[in-house]
Amino acid sequence: MAFVDYYSTLGLDKTASQEDIKKAYRKLARKYHPDLNPDDEAAKKKFQELNEANEVLTDPENRKKYDQYGENWKHGEEYERTQQQYRGRSGGSTQQNPFEGFDFDYNGNYETGEYSDFFEQLFGSRFGAGRKGSFKGQDYNAEVELTLQQASNTHQQTFTVNGKNIRITIPAGVQDGQKIRLKGQGATGVNGGPNGDLYITFHILPDSRFDRRGDDLYSKIEIDLFTALLGGEAIVETLGGKIKVKVKSGTQNGSKIRLKEKGFPVYKQEGKFGDFYAEVMVKIPNDLSEEQKKLFEQAAALNKK
Repeated sequence: MAFVDYYSTLGLDKTASQEDIKKAYRKLARKYHPDLNPDDEAAKKKFQELNEANEVLTDPENRKKYDQYGENWKHGEEYERTQQQYRGRSGGSTQQNPFEGFDFDYNGNYETGEYSDFFEQLFGSRFGAGRKGSFKGQDYNAEVELTLQQASNTHQQTFTVNGKNIRITIPAGVQDGQKIRLKGQGATGVNGGPNGDLYITFHILPDSRFDRRGDDLYSKIEIDLFTALLGGEAIVETLGGKIKVKVKSGTQNGSKIRLKEKGFPVYKQEGKFGDFYAEVMVKIPNDLSEEQKKLFEQAAALNKK
């Protein structure tokens, strides 16, 4: 079997940190994503390789197995367990180790032949079982980026993982970093074993208009000095559109206007929303007319009395 060097796939070496791996994956996944390269088979294949490399190397336990067993990393536990069973049957004594001659190096190569032959000997003829072991298929990891607007609405989205188009419904209110599991959507099981699972991590892109804090949304609105002093109305832009709000007289700079249940939808709780907070920014005029200055001077004089 051809060996795929996951580190090289991501443009890294074995000393790469978890943060290095995540950054490299995100950068390359954006570049080769099928949505951006719809008719490019090479990009599609590269994207599949990136997903596979990311799935293995971002999991510390899987990465450890991969470093030890190479491309056969996911069978590392079976290898070690069978070795322990053999030792138990032989009393841990002087019989020849059945794994002698199967020299794994970093590239996952072994001296005795192909992968299937190796495990047939390992689980079949060595113990008289006459059968190959069955294993769960490899789990896949994928990352999906959403705008804040997209995350606020339940919608369907199709993406490609290892050449397979998967269409899912994303509920409104999904959180940044939230991970969901799609059972059986990973790699096909080995020798009748169950399919692996697909884990999807969502990343919500920053929005220049709103700051999301849990299910509440925050923004800033600017009002003039006269509205702050005397009261009046202001327009607040929310995810659902613009809303006219009342401004109380004497409103202070930095105070907040709360719009109940006008914030972000609560995940999987239909009809329930967080609140919206508009922080007031009072704009001080810098081009007062002479008449306006006199009025302010009169008001200041009255204030001293």
